[in-house]
Amino acid sequence: MKASRKSRLFLASLAYWFLLVYIVAALVFWFFELNQQSDQMASYKISALILDDPDYLSKYEKIQDERKRKSAQFLGEGITFLVLTLLGAFYVYRAVRKQIKLQQQQQHFMMAVTHELKTPIAVAKLNLETLLKHQLDDQKKNKLLSMTLEETNRLNTLANNILVSSQLEGGRYRIAREEIDFSSLVQSAVQDFINRFPARKWITNIQADTELNGDPLLLQILVNNLVENAVKYSPKTAAIECRLFTKGKTLVLQVADEGPGIPDNEKNKVFEKFYRIGNENTRTAKGTGLGLFLCRKIAEDHRATIRVTDNTPTGCIFTVSFTL
Repeated sequence: MKASRKSRLFLASLAYWFLLVYIVAALVFWFFELNQQSDQMASYKISALILDDPDYLSKYEKIQDERKRKSAQFLGEGITFLVLTLLGAFYVYRAVRKQIKLQQQQQHFMMAVTHELKTPIAVAKLNLETLLKHQLDDQKKNKLLSMTLEETNRLNTLANNILVSSQLEGGRYRIAREEIDFSSLVQSAVQDFINRFPARKWITNIQADTELNGDPLLLQILVNNLVENAVKYSPKTAAIECRLFTKGKTLVLQVADEGPGIPDNEKNKVFEKFYRIGNENTRTAKGTGLGLFLCRKIAEDHRATIRVTDNTPTGCIFTVSFTL
């Protein structure tokens, strides 16, 4: 199926370039043909002039001027049509490439979502079946229930990301702005991750009593996605740091990890919808490509900016700056 799709894409591209070259070649051919006809007509008119005619010189110059005007007219029209043709071809090519890229990203997204859905469902089902079939002590029961709850939370986060992303992009989500204790929101979100991943090293430096006007659900998703991203792409032994502080009239949220980092040429691309770093066929990290896109959209809707910079010695730092 994949080879067939590539074959069709190759044939379509070949036909596109063939038609474009044919149109340009035909345009150049007709320019030379019209110019040659104009020269022939001028030569015919000149040969028809009588040498003894007192107005011979003026008539000759008039014919030459007319020939030059015709050549300039053909050249101008030819260049105009050529530029319009190339511009049209460029926009069509870019639109088609963009559509093909989006289609491929959507296909990868569907595969990723399917995997993201099946894994927690399978784990939760296995844990519940184990609880039903076996008489376990309280410690093992609590461990299985905790794992099941964790997988359920993953499903809930994924569903929220997909739903909110669709609503925000379609303009159907109504942002409920209210004054919230952003320090408590960030602390609570990070604490949930600490409870889920107690073996990891966590560093928190959250300034107390910082208030922000915004949508609690969207801001919760923003913090969760940034921390989830740090957990996903950093080694299990590496530290994850979350900072919240004010700088003048700006409230700054930073999440730093010690993962492989992001190349400079992809720092802006990671905020695009469905975009994920690396090769789709060899990537091992889980994800749908919606998390950081949603972070950027939520930041924009709260008049904030989000950017990613390099961490030292390795990893990256995601910084969200809110204007107070």
